[in-house]
Amino acid sequence: GLGVHVAVNLSARSLRDPLLVESVRGALEEAGVAPECLTLEITEGELVNDGPTAQQALQRLHQLGVQISIDDFGTGYSSLGYLKRFPVDSVKIDRSFVDGLGTDAEDSAIVAAVISLGHALGLQVVAEGVETEQQLAELAALGCDFAQGFLFAPPQPAPDVADIVMRGRRRR
Repeated sequence: GLGVHVAVNLSARSLRDPLLVESVRGALEEAGVAPECLTLEITEGELVNDGPTAQQALQRLHQLGVQISIDDFGTGYSSLGYLKRFPVDSVKIDRSFVDGLGTDAEDSAIVAAVISLGHALGLQVVAEGVETEQQLAELAALGCDFAQGFLFAPPQPAPDVADIVMRGRRRR
């Protein structure tokens, strides 16, 4: 494999597709990517709305070895029960909370709480929308596992990502 981890947003409509699991399995095989190198991200609102259908689909994807992440954590339905019901590997702290990190006491408290909760449940925690060194330092101090945002790189078109990966691979 390429040693690359890919995250893909999953819509509620995709979750209801009976061919989803086979499509994902086929795409992984065709690309030569190990299932654990793929994270499927779904917002908590879509999880709560779809209940049993989502649960079955995510269980099957998880059995395949794919990682499951809750996107925009804390902005949706605030029912923490789904963290027990669904096979979740990680949560992503929404950028709206990361934005005030270190300057807004409430945002800082929410970020700290999400990181503590995630770790207590054995989940990895990803902060999105990181734009400043101060935010990154605060996240590191709080023990956040991963961060993404403009501080590192703007969003890239797929062909550019492939070029970056191949350049990195050739350098090794």
